[in-house]
Amino acid sequence: MAKSSVKTSKGMMIDIGISEKDRAAVAAELSKMLADSYTLYLTTHNFHWNVTGPLFNTLHLMFMTQYTEEWQALDSIAERIRALGHYAPGTYREYAQLSSIKEPTSVPNAEEMIAILVKDNEAVAKTARAALKRADAADDQPTVDLLTQRLDIHEKNAWMLRSLLQ
Repeated sequence: MAKSSVKTSKGMMIDIGISEKDRAAVAAELSKMLADSYTLYLTTHNFHWNVTGPLFNTLHLMFMTQYTEEWQALDSIAERIRALGHYAPGTYREYAQLSSIKEPTSVPNAEEMIAILVKDNEAVAKTARAALKRADAADDQPTVDLLTQRLDIHEKNAWMLRSLLQ
């Protein structure tokens, strides 16, 4: 049977019923989720500031709603990584290495912003789905719950954004 407790730097044991190996694997997947989520947050906030055109007000408000929700989620993801006994990534360098999302290199027009955010929300959903599979295999229900909620939000955001392009 895999040992499920590990000493922390102060000698406290982590014994939550999930092996260290499984906690490390789930934390690694959550770190990718955090990196994708942070990159999406930055992109959405950037587009909120810089959107122009006839849909300005609609997109400005929609982007604000989405980046505000995403900002709140970052803390939940990072705190779950910590609860599993691992450090959460927190630098741009780490996020650039871990994220499946590439930052835009210029300010696109409004329609391109929408298309980028559809693609980026779908990327976060795929990352969440992969992490969810790992968490489920580890019988890590709190992480499964967190990721299920994130999946719902990103799939809904992608749908709403996609609808603007049809």
